[in-house]
Amino acid sequence: MDNTEEENEGKVPEMSETEKESEQPKESEEPLSASGTESEIVADLDKLQKQLGESEALISSYKDQLLRLAAEFENFRKRVEVERADFVKFSNEKVIRDILPILDDFNRALTNGKANHDFDSFYKGIEMIYQKFYKQLEDKGLKPIDSIGKVFDVTYHDVLMQVQRPEVEPHTIVEEIERGYMLHGKVIKHAKVIVAAEGNDQSNSTKKN
Repeated sequence: MDNTEEENEGKVPEMSETEKESEQPKESEEPLSASGTESEIVADLDKLQKQLGESEALISSYKDQLLRLAAEFENFRKRVEVERADFVKFSNEKVIRDILPILDDFNRALTNGKANHDFDSFYKGIEMIYQKFYKQLEDKGLKPIDSIGKVFDVTYHDVLMQVQRPEVEPHTIVEEIERGYMLHGKVIKHAKVIVAAEGNDQSNSTKKN
């Protein structure tokens, strides 16, 4: 190998003009249009504004519906309160209307008793009115509580006092001060009674002495 070959091996071969042009970066043939990008943004904004307007209209519609429902509910609540108050106020109307004739009978009996001093006639009139009144209450489900001779039961009776009665068993009702009543099986007034007390032996010893 001669000196010329040795020198060529150490050098980088030079590129041709054609190769230099192919290695240079190519410029974009069609640069991005700025006006196209702006128009897309404007279109997106218009779309968002339209959607916002529709949402606000929908919210306004829901708000109006809610306000109407709230007003309707308030009117309904007030109407129910008035109806309930009227129901309580006039719940006894039928009962009172049914016993008004008995009140008229009492007025007539008192007027006649004042004019005619006939006790027997007056008593019979009052007795008839009582029976008529009792029949009205009985038809409406009222029933008296039997007490005399029964064993005391806290469900039906209230004890006013205890007395010594050696002839009967302790806790037996010997006297009824006020009658008790049930309405359709429910106790609405307890009977007030007197019962026989325990310790009749003491009573017997007292009686023997």
